Amino acid sequence: MIRVAHYDDLAGVLRLYQELRPHDPVLEKGLAQERWRQIIDDPQTQIVVADFDGELAATCALSINRSIANGARPFGIIEHVITASAYRRRGLSRQVLEFALVLAWQRDCYKVMLLSGEQLTAAHSVYESVGFKSGIEKGFVIKPSRFNDT
Repeated sequence: MIRVAHYDDLAGVLRLYQELRPHDPVLEKGLAQERWRQIIDDPQTQIVVADFDGELAATCALSINRSIANGARPFGIIEHVITASAYRRRGLSRQVLEFALVLAWQRDCYKVMLLSGEQLTAAHSVYESVGFKSGIEKGFVIKPSRFNDT
């Protein structure tokens, strides 16, 4: 089942993020719960999950950004797309992305952007299968010096 995450999904999403970003520091439990509550309560952010028999198997995060450009229509950004290795090749990343796009279009977004690592060609194929196109705009990223290696 593809759905929007709720409060009880914190542990499952953290497991998925650990697989996505294994070198990230482990969050202190209280901080993780506080940030999760803020995310879940934020109407501009949706965490989409694939619930596979009670186990979170895939996720992506959708952020809606207000704008006064493009007729004051918002734009969306999708990040942190991950399917657990045990559940890959079942179309779950595609399904969470499609669900996130429906949410973005319901919010009248004029576009949705997604950044991906240059070398992740298998992931790029999934993104393209959902309708994302490369070469339309060029993405740039800057991080504080302490995060330059991630």
